[in-house]
Amino acid sequence: MESTHLLYDGSFDGFLTCVFEIYERKLNKPSIKKESEFQSEFFSEKEVIISDQKKAQRVWSGIEKLLKSKGIRIVYYTFLSEIIGIEDILFKVIKLAFDTQRNIISDYGNPHVLLLSKTAIKVGREKHRMEAFVRFQQTKDNIYFANIEPDFNVLPLINNHFTRRYADQKWIIYDLKRKYGLFYNLDKTEIIHIDFNIKNSKNDWFTLDEKAYETLWKDYFESTNIEERVNTKLHVQHVPKRYWKYLSEKQP
Repeated sequence: MESTHLLYDGSFDGFLTCVFEIYERKLNKPSIKKESEFQSEFFSEKEVIISDQKKAQRVWSGIEKLLKSKGIRIVYYTFLSEIIGIEDILFKVIKLAFDTQRNIISDYGNPHVLLLSKTAIKVGREKHRMEAFVRFQQTKDNIYFANIEPDFNVLPLINNHFTRRYADQKWIIYDLKRKYGLFYNLDKTEIIHIDFNIKNSKNDWFTLDEKAYETLWKDYFESTNIEERVNTKLHVQHVPKRYWKYLSEKQP
């Protein structure tokens, strides 16, 4: 029997929508992959799944009901690890919970459950490391900025910490590896992309080290007003803000 590859946009909504489609269509040999990472295989079918918030929320509510706060935190943290193939491991654990209708998040005899637990701990440690070691520099616009390049996609996890701790100043934390950031404007925190508007665009600057990025930031801030240049539209490649409310300060 041919396997079916469900390709999604990299977002958490997209992943959960794939889970919904697997159950809705009763797919027997599904595999969930980011569309950007998929390589065609013989004897397999592929289908691009469009993110659907309602479908995603139905799945997430079902997971939350079974796995409780600890379980959904582990699922969410593990998703943010961005490990290649982690979607299929996540689905196996979710499927086990749905099939047995019980909270299996502490069943460490199951290798998939154990892997999720270990991965979530690693992501949690990276979260705390970023919270402890992020250092800001002040710009001429009195906006504080910091570059980071974490092993995992922890920006959504550190949002609450920095919003509370630095509520009296504007700041940006920018992930060099994933090319997006958080911008706090004294009112709310937004996911942003910044247009550096480099005339000779060869994408060479994406490989610069952190010191070179600091120079790039400095030149950028001296030539423009940051608030006029940021794009606060949520990016489909990253986790929607509404899932931030499920995060706690406790490491799983």
